Amino acid sequence: MARNGIQFQKGLSLPEFQRLYGAEEQCEAALEKARWPDGFRCPRCNGQQHGLVYGRRLKRFQCRSCGHQATVIAGTIMQATKLPLTTWFLAFYLIGQAKTGISSLELSRHLGVNYDTAWLLHNKILRAMSEREEACVLRGKIQLDDAYLGGERPGGKAGRGSENKIPIVAALSLNEAGHPIHAKIMPVLGFSSEAIENWAAQNLAPGSAVLSDGLACFRAVTTAGCRHQAIVTGGKHPNDLPQFRWINTLLGNLKTSLSGTFHAFGFDKYARRYLGGFCFRFNRRFAMAEMTDRIADAVCRCMPCTERDLRVAEFYG
Repeated sequence: MARNGIQFQKGLSLPEFQRLYGAEEQCEAALEKARWPDGFRCPRCNGQQHGLVYGRRLKRFQCRSCGHQATVIAGTIMQATKLPLTTWFLAFYLIGQAKTGISSLELSRHLGVNYDTAWLLHNKILRAMSEREEACVLRGKIQLDDAYLGGERPGGKAGRGSENKIPIVAALSLNEAGHPIHAKIMPVLGFSSEAIENWAAQNLAPGSAVLSDGLACFRAVTTAGCRHQAIVTGGKHPNDLPQFRWINTLLGNLKTSLSGTFHAFGFDKYARRYLGGFCFRFNRRFAMAEMTDRIADAVCRCMPCTERDLRVAEFYG
């Protein structure tokens, strides 16, 4: 039996990672390339002419037009960090290479930092990854499905009314050969026509051909200019529904990943961030060797935020 080329790709080995990002100067250079691929641009006046100021942990770029000074992490989600850049890059590597994700507790052990520091680092990186994914719009042939995430809490409500269960919509675009390309999995307010209409307007390109089960609310994708075909599944086993093979596989992998990696997880607060991280890795699975650089690029594009911001429940609109 032939091996799957995507699963057995070379990727980036740990020794190779250490060779590329084992020193602060290497990490700083990688961030500089990610943030300013065409050369320095002043965050204040967009000027290019600059000088360099040394003497601190990170070199400072001083704009010759307005005199503003900036480091490579200023204005990003890494701003004011006290951690070495090598620690950040090791986190990029571990989060990006873990197919099923990595918990903050396990990350703390690998990085040699306490749990609170690892949680903050982890969630800042996931926020950057999820924000990058939110800009993605699916087009072409698309499989669509609904699901719930989370389990019942002791003493809480049972079934779908559980406080820790949230509704999610999963969508998967396919190429002409019928193979999966890009995924989007996001929480929604509920399975209503209005919620699906809003979701489709933001995440599906007009003209896309959407295939879903018979859930009535999915007809609302037509308001976003998409064609819709519904197949009533009638409670059949997923193995008996080849039309939904890939979306069922995606949701199965997601649930296995979450249940096997995160043993205590507030789905009602942080689902968007963790789902975005899952999709970020899935959508870039064709080039695992580039994953660390891709995450560094996303981090450089993400605005600063505080721990308080990260711990506030996310809005599912």
